[in-house]
Amino acid sequence: MGAAKKIWNEMEVAAEARENGSTEFLSSPLIVDTSLSLPLMTPRVIALCKDLFKQWSKLDDSRFSVDTVSGGITNLLLKVTVKEESGNDVSVTVRLYGPNTDIVINRQRELQAIKYLSAAGFGAKLLAVFGNGMVQSFINARTLTPADMRNPKLAAEIAKQLRRFHQVEIPGSKEPQLWNDVSKFFEKASSLKFDEIEKQSMYETISFKEVQKEIVELKVLSLFIGSVNSISSLLLEM
Repeated sequence: MGAAKKIWNEMEVAAEARENGSTEFLSSPLIVDTSLSLPLMTPRVIALCKDLFKQWSKLDDSRFSVDTVSGGITNLLLKVTVKEESGNDVSVTVRLYGPNTDIVINRQRELQAIKYLSAAGFGAKLLAVFGNGMVQSFINARTLTPADMRNPKLAAEIAKQLRRFHQVEIPGSKEPQLWNDVSKFFEKASSLKFDEIEKQSMYETISFKEVQKEIVELKVLSLFIGSVNSISSLLLEM
């Protein structure tokens, strides 16, 4: 039922985009099993790409290469490179959702946000959605290092882009979801069961009452700081 709902949500977002006349992206009901090893997963990823991108449908599988990309937290990231008939190499990112991550991540809302952010020039372009993930353009870049972050010019540029990022108008609720997400994580984490005795024993050493207490304290503190900042802003405007 969960997987069926997930596919429906993504197909729904794709249909909405087409109806609104926004940048179209392709869709497929196919699902790639993330529990498979990369060698076993590769032919399934290739089949998915052929199903989504018809210009690749008749290419031999040998023209495709699939590699993992580091950096995913809730997703498995794959770089798919295709040698087209023209001889050009084209790369895309296949983003596979982690198991049960839809419990704490609203994938429909995520897709909607990516659509608008992509149109505003942020991040990779959304190209397609499928049963348990999405395909985006591949960006050749590197992760910032601590030394990069200490560069005043780079820090200033990041601040400018962050400001522009938050100015992007995305339909839907503007209410912060932090505490809703923390609550979902806590509910899930505090009810886990492990088949392995050693893992279960380690798990039982966690005091979830203490964790919950700290969450409440942090939430109260953040609300207090938010109130102080709001009052300060009002005073500055007077």
